[in-house]
Amino acid sequence: MRERLRAGEREAFAELYERCARSVYRHALRLTGDWSTAEEVMSDTFLAAWQGRERLTEGAGSPLPWLLGIATHKCENARRGLRRRLAFLARQPSPAAVADFAPETVRRIDDARRLAAVQEALRHLRRQERQVLSLCVWAGLDYRQAAEALGVPVGTVRSRLSRARRKLARLVDDVEIVEIVEKRTEPRAARGEVTSTAAFTALPVREETT
Repeated sequence: MRERLRAGEREAFAELYERCARSVYRHALRLTGDWSTAEEVMSDTFLAAWQGRERLTEGAGSPLPWLLGIATHKCENARRGLRRRLAFLARQPSPAAVADFAPETVRRIDDARRLAAVQEALRHLRRQERQVLSLCVWAGLDYRQAAEALGVPVGTVRSRLSRARRKLARLVDDVEIVEIVEKRTEPRAARGEVTSTAAFTALPVREETT
């Protein structure tokens, strides 16, 4: 697959998208906390992968860590852009007050509320710790693959993940999230997304793809 991608074979990129788009989207959603931003990151990631296909290293491993590494950088770009927009909006006059429609919409925004709660806990982690947690616990990469995605040594991945787990165990009240943090002593050896119910409970939102 890597050889076909490096050669610019369009059919190979179509296969890559079918296999990995969902994983890239979920990784972006976990890091950004926003569905529309995650969709933009996913699109930008595959565009960047196509444009930078010659930089994909040779080998027989899955290209997923390469894609998640690109997506991680795109999420950071999105985060910086959001910070600039928020700074701009903070300087603008306050909008006029509007009627409170919360009672009518509470059920529709439940997923967003739960995602916000998880994002609040994750905000107490350092950026590097959030990235490693998403790659190893939720995206299902092993230490070596996460190191490849982030361009850091394997030992750095181990130490960041250990710190992230200890912090989340103190911050998060959700029992199943704490169980994930405390019981997952090693990332999965298999490649691809985690499929267990408990693991996806660690991100308690309804993930949607287009």
